[in-house]
Amino acid sequence: MEEVEIPQYFICPISLQIMKDPVTAITGITYDRESIEHWLKTARDTTCPVTNQPLPRDLNLTPNHTLRRLIQAWCVLGRVERIPTPRSPLNKQEALHLIDGIGNPNLCMKSLLKLEALATENESNKKCLAEAGIGEAMVSLTTKCFKEGKTIGLEECLRILHLVWSSSSDEIKPHVKENNDFVDSLTWVLGCKMDNHATLRTYAVLHMKQVTEVATTSLLERLKPELFKGIVRVLKDRISQQATKAALQVLIEACPWGRNRLKIVEANAVFELIELEFEKPEKNITEFIFNLLAQLCSCADGRAEFLNHAGGLAMLSKRILRVSPATNDGAVHILGLITKFSATNEVLSEMLRVGVVSKLCMVIQADCAPYLKERARLILRLHSNVWNNSPCIAVYLLTWQPR
Repeated sequence: MEEVEIPQYFICPISLQIMKDPVTAITGITYDRESIEHWLKTARDTTCPVTNQPLPRDLNLTPNHTLRRLIQAWCVLGRVERIPTPRSPLNKQEALHLIDGIGNPNLCMKSLLKLEALATENESNKKCLAEAGIGEAMVSLTTKCFKEGKTIGLEECLRILHLVWSSSSDEIKPHVKENNDFVDSLTWVLGCKMDNHATLRTYAVLHMKQVTEVATTSLLERLKPELFKGIVRVLKDRISQQATKAALQVLIEACPWGRNRLKIVEANAVFELIELEFEKPEKNITEFIFNLLAQLCSCADGRAEFLNHAGGLAMLSKRILRVSPATNDGAVHILGLITKFSATNEVLSEMLRVGVVSKLCMVIQADCAPYLKERARLILRLHSNVWNNSPCIAVYLLTWQPR
């Protein structure tokens, strides 16, 4: 069968595919709605690819009904599969009606499923739902589920919140930045035992990450040990790459505030972080792990937990100069803290045995930042009386090759 040649003016300049829902921008150029909305949301530079004029991200798009009818007629004449007539865009009144339905026990699930479908459909629906207050409604419903101990509709609620958060962040922020009840609700979800537990925990940790990014200092200082235990369990259970990354980011954001560093250590985070790193995760996860370990090792309990793990120092030795500058920075910082505050004879001997001392010598010789070389030099000087006569350092320097 021969390929049908599509008229040029039926093709979206972004997707280069036939337009299903043509819409016209202020520049006079017509695009497919799904393509232009996705592009405006994700592109770094929103300059029109045809006219080279700047396009605002909150651009109003006008449906081009005439062009859509022409495309549909052409499909019929050319015996090409006809594009369906797109549904009318969601309006605020409809969105408000559906959100109101959540408060009615008889309509709640039906309204949630409809809202989820609309939020999944396109960006304009998400914007409309945001203007109608979907963020506040979902935060309130999550809190209500927690206080009543009910899970019906909870997964749909958390999924909707996940779908609309980026479009509703300004609207949601005032309702979460000091909302201890919402944090308690997410903590409850992290500890719930349900059939869809992994999915719910993933949404909970993703939302907790978003909360910590906008939370007030007061809220961050009052985070409870139960939350950190739930977050660390996410790391331990390896639910998903997405959940692991979000869990690490929550701990990094929370760590500097109040007594959170100690709470995180007491939640067994140090052990789980080392275990996670032994699985050789992707580079940015390793960087998060080393960032967090560096913060946790700044307290005595954190260093003690690190040294209690049989593979902690060996893991540092393995990663230095093999992952990234950020990882090198974190590793040398941890070693600086250990050698300054926790350097027993046993620890110093182990550092020599597992190759940490050799790696520090190599940092001085490698193409690293000057400040990092100076840190490594200071660590070596600090205990040179213990390490100076070791022949393994010279041998290691002669035989080492990068991964």
